[in-house]
Amino acid sequence: MSAGDFNVAEVFSYESLVHAVAGAVGSVTAMTVFFPLDSARLRLQVDENRKSRSTPVILAEIIKEEGLLAPYRGWFPAICSLCCSNFIYFYCFHGLKAAWLRGQKSVPATDLVIGIAAGIVNVLVTTPLWVVNTRLKLQGANFRNADIHATSYSGILDAFVQIVRDEGVGALWNGTFPSLLLVLNPAIQFMLYEGLKRKLSRGIQELSSLEVFLIGAIAKAVATTVTYPLQTIQSILRFGQLQESKDKPQLLTSLLIIKSLLVNRVRNNGVLGLFKGLEAKLLQTVLTAALMFLLYEKIAANTFRVMGLHKTVYHKR
Repeated sequence: MSAGDFNVAEVFSYESLVHAVAGAVGSVTAMTVFFPLDSARLRLQVDENRKSRSTPVILAEIIKEEGLLAPYRGWFPAICSLCCSNFIYFYCFHGLKAAWLRGQKSVPATDLVIGIAAGIVNVLVTTPLWVVNTRLKLQGANFRNADIHATSYSGILDAFVQIVRDEGVGALWNGTFPSLLLVLNPAIQFMLYEGLKRKLSRGIQELSSLEVFLIGAIAKAVATTVTYPLQTIQSILRFGQLQESKDKPQLLTSLLIIKSLLVNRVRNNGVLGLFKGLEAKLLQTVLTAALMFLLYEKIAANTFRVMGLHKTVYHKR
């Protein structure tokens, strides 16, 4: 479909708002349930000298060394970031899709392109939130790497103030470049999810909860595995501390620095070093995405059904 057929009014519709709210609520609920797994994943990505690789072992170490609630450190900023991020992504994805297709049948290529566009908007708007989230989640952690220095933030606003004061405004967008590359992650995820849903829902009014859960899990597992090395670099850049002190924060978005980090990771840990923490990431992200899609579909479907829009909107995707 040509750009001339793009209907801007569809982007800012009630239907797009319902999708956004349903996606945000579903993601926040799912992340809360599986948050400790994300904490374990982040430690494995950032703390390169940590030898333990098993998720249960990492969580046991964190609880033993830092307390029972340590796996939930940084929960509030993470939930705030995730809520804003998924609201924007779901709103853009479904708004752009409705505006572009205007009721016509979608295809995987269309889902991918729209997913990338929604991801770019999301990254540019929410990266500062994720930088602060990463810092707060790792604050007070017992690192095996002596080159990582402790931080002291009293909360979200204090973290913003200290980062801007000590590192400059640009530091709030640390990791933006790999994040822009990583828009492929949700784009691939939504392309697979929407494609599998179209295949399974032919002649069926509504997919079962198990079917939604499974296709959500499959889509996220594929997208995460393909893009994981860049996710590791993204976490390191957001944390703001490199393994070598000569690297300067203002260069963190440089393609050469990203390449250097990837090369150093391979040199120090082998090719598998690029996938350190993948077990924890897959366990957390697949379960979280599957539960999120399940909750999202149920919330959106019931909202549209109550408003009398169920058949015209919910099944026309």
